[in-house]
Amino acid sequence: MLEFILRRVAQAVLVLFVMTLLVFFGVHVIGNPVYIFASSECTRECLNDIIANLGLDRPIWEQYWLFLGNLLQGDLGRSFTHGVPAMSLIWQRFPATLELATAALVLALAAGLPLGLYAGLRPDSPVSKAIMGFSMLGFSVPIFWIGLILILTFSVRLGWLPAIGRGQLVEVLGVRVSFLTLDGLRHLAMPSFTLSLIMMSMVIRLTRAGMREVLHTDYIRFARANGIRESRVIGVHAMKNILIPVVTVLGMEFASVIAFAVVTESIFSWPGVGKMLIDAIAVLDRPLIVAYLIFVVVMFVTLNLLVDILYSVLDPRVRVGGRTR
Repeated sequence: MLEFILRRVAQAVLVLFVMTLLVFFGVHVIGNPVYIFASSECTRECLNDIIANLGLDRPIWEQYWLFLGNLLQGDLGRSFTHGVPAMSLIWQRFPATLELATAALVLALAAGLPLGLYAGLRPDSPVSKAIMGFSMLGFSVPIFWIGLILILTFSVRLGWLPAIGRGQLVEVLGVRVSFLTLDGLRHLAMPSFTLSLIMMSMVIRLTRAGMREVLHTDYIRFARANGIRESRVIGVHAMKNILIPVVTVLGMEFASVIAFAVVTESIFSWPGVGKMLIDAIAVLDRPLIVAYLIFVVVMFVTLNLLVDILYSVLDPRVRVGGRTR
């Protein structure tokens, strides 16, 4: 077990190192932020001062090693535009993105599980076919189009829901949240639904496929033969096996939603890390862009590492060093 964990940790560190190379050099070959901060009347001496202040007067490799050394100390640089540590801006905006992603996950489970369950129990009914058609649309229709349609319908024409912002906030344990206020829930409704559609469609399909498969297993037949109520057979015995792939897939999908909520946050002006990334790209704020991308990489690598370790604990058949344990 220790050998397996050390091997996975070493692989994770290698992946992080390679990704820092790709992210740092990839961001630094795009555009020149100096000309964004310089006025039209800036002289050559003025440009040199700006370059020195931004730390861009050193060779690119020297900048990278300095960045790597600071990264090991938890420092990802200072934002060009805000003048504060980039990670402090990310942690300041992250609760908004986490709240949006969590709301989307709750919606996906609350709607996707019962819809997928119905579609699996009655696969030939018109309602089930309509549910599967809806799930196909959820995968196919672009998120930005859905968001715009929701804004035009519920904000512009009907005036029921606000289109931008988080609304009224309250502080809980030092974190400002919006879902505990009515105004915050109204602001949260459309962006969370937009972000949940892909996850909802995935839950519907996984639940339906799992239900169709598990209904023909021996233990379900045995439970029914023993006179157990149908609601208990489906709700307890069948759902235990159905939820395993659903939870596994949603675990990684939730990380993807947090990382790539950029489009939804931009459409609804949701003040999360995705909106912050778009604003940083607009002004070529390199430290903030790099910090966000490294943050995402660390999140995915950590989640994969934890999943690998958990599987090695739960499944003794995991191979370590080419041998079956």
